Amino acid sequence: MMYGWNGGWGVGAWVLMALMMLIFWGGVVTVVILMLRRGQASEAPGASGAPHDEAERILNERFARGEIDETELAARRAALRRKQ
Repeated sequence: MMYGWNGGWGVGAWVLMALMMLIFWGGVVTVVILMLRRGQASEAPGASGAPHDEAERILNERFARGEIDETELAARRAALRRKQ
């Protein structure tokens, strides 16, 4: 028999090593998921981008509601695009 083999831990060392690996890889997966979610949140519409994108979105909404007609929509959209 090999008394004292593995520092006296026996099978417990293998169990501890397996648990530590699960914790490690679980942490890696958690970090990756959080980073991916953070990236998606920053790409949300209206969260970032040029102000004219938001203005065009508002123009499109006003046109859809019937507040402005097609000629006014085209004129305002052209004015916004000239300011870029």
